[in-house]
Amino acid sequence: MTMTPNSFTVKGAKIIDGSGDEGFQGDVCVQNGRIQTISKTFIRDSIGKVIDGDNLVLAPGFIDMHSHSDLGVIADKAHLSKVTQGVTLEVVGQDGLSYVPTNDFVQAELRAQLYGWNGSLNDKDWNFNSVGEYLREVDKGCAVNVAYLVPHGTVRMLIRGMDEGVSSLEDVKNMQAVIRTGMQEGAFGLSAGLTYFPAAYSDTNELIELCKVVSEFGGYFSVHHRSYGAKVLEAIVECIEISSVSKAPLHLTHCHMGAPIYHGRAGELLELLDAATEKGIDISLDTYPYLAGSSYLHVLLPSWVQSGGIEQLRTRLREPEIQRRVIQNLDHLGSDGNQGGVVNWDNIVIAGVERPENKGFVGCNISQLAKNYNKLGSQFYIDLVLSEDFKASVVVFGGNEENVRTIMKDRRHMVGTDGILHGDRPHPRAYGTFARFLGHYSRDEKMFSLEGAINRMTGRPAKRLGLQDRGLVKEGYRADLVLLDEEKVVDRATFESPRLPASGFEYVWIDGFPTLAKCDRTDLVPGKGLRKFDLN
Repeated sequence: MTMTPNSFTVKGAKIIDGSGDEGFQGDVCVQNGRIQTISKTFIRDSIGKVIDGDNLVLAPGFIDMHSHSDLGVIADKAHLSKVTQGVTLEVVGQDGLSYVPTNDFVQAELRAQLYGWNGSLNDKDWNFNSVGEYLREVDKGCAVNVAYLVPHGTVRMLIRGMDEGVSSLEDVKNMQAVIRTGMQEGAFGLSAGLTYFPAAYSDTNELIELCKVVSEFGGYFSVHHRSYGAKVLEAIVECIEISSVSKAPLHLTHCHMGAPIYHGRAGELLELLDAATEKGIDISLDTYPYLAGSSYLHVLLPSWVQSGGIEQLRTRLREPEIQRRVIQNLDHLGSDGNQGGVVNWDNIVIAGVERPENKGFVGCNISQLAKNYNKLGSQFYIDLVLSEDFKASVVVFGGNEENVRTIMKDRRHMVGTDGILHGDRPHPRAYGTFARFLGHYSRDEKMFSLEGAINRMTGRPAKRLGLQDRGLVKEGYRADLVLLDEEKVVDRATFESPRLPASGFEYVWIDGFPTLAKCDRTDLVPGKGLRKFDLN
């Protein structure tokens, strides 16, 4: 038998297959990138290289259900943030904002608007304007596999710009056509970010009609809903209605209840989801195991000032009267860019800036900085947004640990990092989420079994995506696998040092090719762009 580099045998590992079932000791043979044999007894005729799995766990490769590595998977071939914590597949195109499908005008707008999330590709070619072109760029070689969601906000921008207002019937038909093309080119569903602009201007009917197209292709609706603040339950009711009418399965992304009035009340959210599930609505959700969130700095601005796009915002925000109105929203009336509430500047910490003179702001909250400059927090904020030309990013502290734990125990729960890789001190969730679930919450806090934790990262998300041969350790499946030491897994990334890789992961394979071997990153980039139509 001719051996190939993606053929090997793992012997004596504890095999946790991703289904949630109890693990067992055994051997696994991989041949030509697929799992050939799984045995609870000793396999005499090993295939390829033999890897000692004694005292280690063999599991399916982890699936990041919510990632902002849209550019990172292309620009950074090492991609240590995800490889070092066992990730073999990322779902990008999240929160309704990504770089395809676009034209040159929309592409330029998105590069400016999303710089605080993703930076840029610097000197790399940027030749993609369609879902198909983006996936072909990924196919050139990545550290992970990539699944793409058509972003609703980007589609809306393509059809009707950044203007306020409800879409016309013609607008909706044109958006449906764009989404249909994206699904035909391989997208797995539609994402929406209903507190981001221009998507926040859309109404429920628009989203229902667009999701009907997604449903035709067997895709799902991944939604950052209209409020994570005081109106969170009302926002989820809207999402349930969209799913019910359109027949597109619903996935609630970074599903949390961080507003102070909802601390300790996550049970109300789950009761709402249970009632919808009992009616036959297909619902799933993902979270990351941290209390703080993160985004670009100008996200907090009210919608009326963001109308028209970055160029108009740049001009408008310099006008004294406009600044006064914005300050009134931020400090007194509430801003829809801040979930409808007034901003607590103590909780807004600068994560990344571009201008050298602003580097000293990184790691400081806006209240501290404003006091140093004898300014209102809101005035310092506006001045910094303009100084950075919309390229800065923030970490927003808050949240409630009881709610985080309650939601992650739910039977619909999956894992997503919401990882932002750009910035001086990005949120540590990009480098630590999966290790934190396994180490802190499963092993140390014993919130769920290791089998239950891994199921949230593998079998459950694979089912949501509709993957036919990934997400389980199963004969005939692709050898997307991770070998880890459950006693040593730990998230090392912190808010002060957010780019420290996770530890405790020995090997990671995609199609049998190692991206991590003996805890070290290899030079292999076997990741590809996955296409939904390949699964049908």
